[in-house]
Amino acid sequence: MKDTYKTIASNSEETLFKDRNSKFYGYAFPVRSEEDIKNALEGLKKQHHSARHFCYAWQLGTEKISYRANDDGEPSNSAGMPIYGQIQSFDLTNVLVVSVRYFGGVKLGVGGLINAYRSSARLAIEASQIIEKTIDISYQLTFGYELMSKAMKIIKENRLQILSQKLEEKCEIQISVRKSDAVKIFEIFDAIYQLEIRQLEV
Repeated sequence: MKDTYKTIASNSEETLFKDRNSKFYGYAFPVRSEEDIKNALEGLKKQHHSARHFCYAWQLGTEKISYRANDDGEPSNSAGMPIYGQIQSFDLTNVLVVSVRYFGGVKLGVGGLINAYRSSARLAIEASQIIEKTIDISYQLTFGYELMSKAMKIIKENRLQILSQKLEEKCEIQISVRKSDAVKIFEIFDAIYQLEIRQLEV
């Protein structure tokens, strides 16, 4: 079972690809949501207010994948898909790659554009630190205070990450478990009388 994925650690450095006076500035961003994507694009539009095209592609998710490729006024499939192809070739997710074009007065043709956007995207990804992360599943534990030491012992022994905890008469703890261990951990807690465990939707 695959329970890891690759993404980038932080925003890439700005890269530049030139072809016949056209300039293509490349950027890669780690993103978790479409809101993150919108904010990154808005930031670039402020930075490059006189640029002609902001072509991009993104992919989100580990189990359920969603993606989009945008040509932003360039000929169909000449920009967004070549950028998305690079995201796939580096096997990344939760990432946005943008290429900002300043037109240099000479038309590049569809083949030239595909090459330029593909190259710009590759440079931006290569300028990023690629990292591997585990796919994690989140559970909520609910139990009476008298089970606290038992629950904490299991959490400690299995080195589980606590996401949040509310420790009152009725305790609620949210934990994060690596996908490959999720069934085992669920069964351990599920076997405890008067402790309730349920998976949280991401």
